[in-house]
Amino acid sequence: MTFRLDDHVAVVTGSSKGLGKAIAMALASAGAKVAINCFNDAEAGAAALRELEAHGARGTFVRADATTEAGVGELISAAERELGEVDIVVINATCAQPQLPIEEYTWQHYQAMIDCFIKSPYLLVRRTLAKMKERRWGRIINIGTEAFVRGMPNFSAYVAAKGGQVGLTRSLATELAPFQITVNLVAPGWIPVERHADDPRETKEAYLARVPMGRWGEPRDIGAAVLYLASEEASFVTGQSFCVNGGLTVD
Repeated sequence: MTFRLDDHVAVVTGSSKGLGKAIAMALASAGAKVAINCFNDAEAGAAALRELEAHGARGTFVRADATTEAGVGELISAAERELGEVDIVVINATCAQPQLPIEEYTWQHYQAMIDCFIKSPYLLVRRTLAKMKERRWGRIINIGTEAFVRGMPNFSAYVAAKGGQVGLTRSLATELAPFQITVNLVAPGWIPVERHADDPRETKEAYLARVPMGRWGEPRDIGAAVLYLASEEASFVTGQSFCVNGGLTVD
């Protein structure tokens, strides 16, 4: 088993930093050509591309909003123009995730989550599916969250939309299986990255105390899980949700 992705082209949304960047690097390390994407921080996206290329991989950076039809069209067209036909799509981009009592959420909070976790996957799949069907090979990998499994309180907008992403994954998996296209979801635990720098120490310590493996997850743990699901070795795995969290959500 080699987990090689030579001659494949991947798009990873929200991959300028954090988990998305680790996923992009993991796929590139296996030989995939990778389109790095973000919308808000072009400087970070360009830096991620330089790092990828410094390791001898081929990639491109596309600044585009993956929650809009125009943005998705721009992203995939640029990836195809620079790298070739896209056959691996990793949907990782996210938005602000406020934790609020239900009374304090507005519909705008819910809509932002739906746009990131339902609309964006829908648009990306629609835009790339024809070529995958022609090749009879494709990988669609959603990045979900353990928060859906845990049913976290004061997080209903995020958890509801992420639950919809699980449902979308399962339904698309059965629909696309006859075309040898797999659809899976990786659900990370709390893995501290740049945006967690200011989180309270007490909150982090309380979470870590509950993790059976007794350590923090690292971005590379998520990259490795995505790499497996993108590989030929996972060609008979579809419709699954994989929690990568050191055993925190074991039933």
